[in-house]
Amino acid sequence: MPSAASRIAVVTGASSGIGAATARGLAAAGYRVVLTARRKDRIEALAEEINAAGHQATAYQLDVTDRAAVDEFATAFKTIGVLVNNAGGALGADPVATGDPADWRTMYETNVIGTLNLTQALLPKLIASGDGTVVVVSSTAGHGTYEGGGGYVAAKHGAHVLAETLRLEIVGQPVRVIEIAPGMVKTDEFALTRFGGDEEKAAKVYQGVAEPLTADDVADTITWAVTRPAHVNVDLLVLRPRAQASNTKVHREL
Repeated sequence: MPSAASRIAVVTGASSGIGAATARGLAAAGYRVVLTARRKDRIEALAEEINAAGHQATAYQLDVTDRAAVDEFATAFKTIGVLVNNAGGALGADPVATGDPADWRTMYETNVIGTLNLTQALLPKLIASGDGTVVVVSSTAGHGTYEGGGGYVAAKHGAHVLAETLRLEIVGQPVRVIEIAPGMVKTDEFALTRFGGDEEKAAKVYQGVAEPLTADDVADTITWAVTRPAHVNVDLLVLRPRAQASNTKVHREL
C-alpha cells in the first residue's frame, strides 16, 4: 500500500482505454485516483464505478493542452504520489509529403505539450510527497519509425525524450520517471480516432492478429511499475503482443 503522503495518483486521458484501465488498477492497489479528461461524463461514470467497488476516485474535467486550466488544477494539491501522463493519441496515417500539419500540431500538443504541462505543474507536489513517480505512456512509435506514421512517431519520440531528459535533470530528487512504451494495443477508440471514425480502416490495423494487447495488459504493467519499491526505477518498459516483433513486422493469420 502506498504511504499516506503519496497515495494520490493523477491519471490523464482517463475517459477510456489505457487511462481508464490504469485508474482502475491503481485504485485497486490502494491509491486515491484523480481522473482527468475532457469528457466529463465518462470520467464521472468511472469515478462512480471505482467508488462503488470500495476504492477512492474523483473526476476533474481537464484539457491537458490548456496550461491555465492545468495550473489551476494543480492548486488543489499539496502533494501527490503518482502522475500518469497518458493523454495523447494519433491522427491520420498519411505520408510526410501529404500529412496534414493541423493533425501533426494536435498530436504534438496532446502527446508532448500536454505531458509537459502536467509534469511541470505537479512536479513540486511529487517532490513534496517524498516518494513521487512520473509515468509517461509513450509508444513503440517513440522508438522506431514506420511509413505513414510520421506525425505520431515524431510526437511519441518527443514524449520519450521528455521522460529521458527529466530523469537526468531531477536525479537526486525523491521522484522516479518511468516510461511505458506499448506496441499494438486494441482499444475501442485509438484506431477509430486515428482514421476519423472509419471503422473499416480501423479494423484492418488488427486484422489477423490473434491477440493484440488490451488496455488492461498495459494498465497491469503500469500498476506493476508504479508499485515497485521506491528505490526501483523502471526507466523504460516496452511491451508488445507476441505476434508483433517490431512496428513493421506483425504475424497475421489471414
